[in-house]
Amino acid sequence: MRCVVFGATGYIGGRLVPELLRAGHSVRVLARTPGKLAEAPWRDRVEVVRGDVTAAEDVRAALAGQEVLYYLVHSLKRADFETVDRDAATLVAAAAASANLTRIVYLGGIVPSGQKLSRHLASRAEVGRIVLDGSVPALVLQAAVIIGSGSASFEMLRYLTERLPMMVTPRWVRNRIQPIAVRDVLYYLTEAARLPGGVGGVFDIGGPDVLTYVRMMRGYATVAQLPRRVIVPVPVLTPWLSAQWVNLVTPVPSAIAVPLMESLINDVVCRDHAVAEHIPDPPRGLTGYEQAVALALQKTRDLDVPTRWSDADPHGAPSDPLPTDPDWSGGSVYQDVRELRTRSDPSTLWQVIEAIGGEHGWYSFPLAWSLRGWIDRVAGGVGLGRGRRDPHRLHEGEALDWWRVERIDRPTMLRLRAEMRVPGRAWLELSVEPDGSGATYRQRALFEPHGLAGHLYWKSIAPFHAVIFGGMARNITGAAESVRPQ
Repeated sequence: MRCVVFGATGYIGGRLVPELLRAGHSVRVLARTPGKLAEAPWRDRVEVVRGDVTAAEDVRAALAGQEVLYYLVHSLKRADFETVDRDAATLVAAAAASANLTRIVYLGGIVPSGQKLSRHLASRAEVGRIVLDGSVPALVLQAAVIIGSGSASFEMLRYLTERLPMMVTPRWVRNRIQPIAVRDVLYYLTEAARLPGGVGGVFDIGGPDVLTYVRMMRGYATVAQLPRRVIVPVPVLTPWLSAQWVNLVTPVPSAIAVPLMESLINDVVCRDHAVAEHIPDPPRGLTGYEQAVALALQKTRDLDVPTRWSDADPHGAPSDPLPTDPDWSGGSVYQDVRELRTRSDPSTLWQVIEAIGGEHGWYSFPLAWSLRGWIDRVAGGVGLGRGRRDPHRLHEGEALDWWRVERIDRPTMLRLRAEMRVPGRAWLELSVEPDGSGATYRQRALFEPHGLAGHLYWKSIAPFHAVIFGGMARNITGAAESVRPQ
């Protein structure tokens, strides 16, 4: 089949594309930032169309000549995600009808009957209804918690269980959940392309185990060989308060933690297994919860995590051009520029630069970075907890602590865009230039202030730049010089 994937830079979409290729389908993807796919191992086997699901012309171009649309888009990180997702789904459903597609496949969340839905679940259900009401046959697959390396639900479960031997939890951690392994989600999605044209509707998909969140945490502790966790439920913790705690303890920021935690106030269990009438269970059988956890942990330990929840850009995130580029026109831009010559060879210096962040830190005043990260988390930002996917190699578009890798020209330049809460936009650019027997290291911190608060922010931290940015430049070049030639 000719398949087009909307959401290929996201957690599920980035894993679905190679599965579709493996099944023999041709694949086209729509991406706001095609550069994020530059290092995907399947990039040369797909057609990439630059565009946005909210732009009618982009959507029509992506759908032209295709048969099956996988719609895996949501705007959870935005405060107005319901409106954005509703408008986008309406536009896409109409464009799919005009393009004479044979099927739309949408992945949503299990909708419990007779219960008040969280904003997150209600929005996912609404998108499902929009695609079902269109003239193109639609298959809506609904899943609860997805267990897989790098998923937001798994990371939240993992960090809560590993970091807190004793937890005071809300009563609804005893609500029932039917988790599903990411490998089984991908199986159902891939098989959906093969279904006869008349098959459509809503189908719940889930693993073989129905658990409570308490049992999920204890099951994780068993698989990870941790001591038994003490869990004390109390009636006073609201989902919002619980999400703030998750925001502090795990890498998952409150913008994502709040809707996830709100969804847990509902029982999310498959109503039936009717999907098996059209898509049989995987040949190996559905993956049990503890096996799914073991697989996810092994992938994490092996640094074999092809996609992460944090890799998806927020809708409307800033990108090129940089405020100092010739074609940019705007207001004030502040810069802090540092240059140092080093006797290190350029390749060694680049290795140090590309390994920055995560477990390697930021090479200056660790306490200040840590404090700023905690302040950001308290304010609802991403903080430093997201870390990095691989300790030595970066990929364009991925999250790196509170930064996003906006551009990487290996082995000469790395540009990071800040995603912490600041009154403006900020970038950090690190570059290498060969210089005779050594190299020149160049470092630029740029800040585009928004309003008076932005100007005051930059001026208030300017006195610390010599310590923070000067120390970073000295320590990065020093680290490169300390590497012994192989």
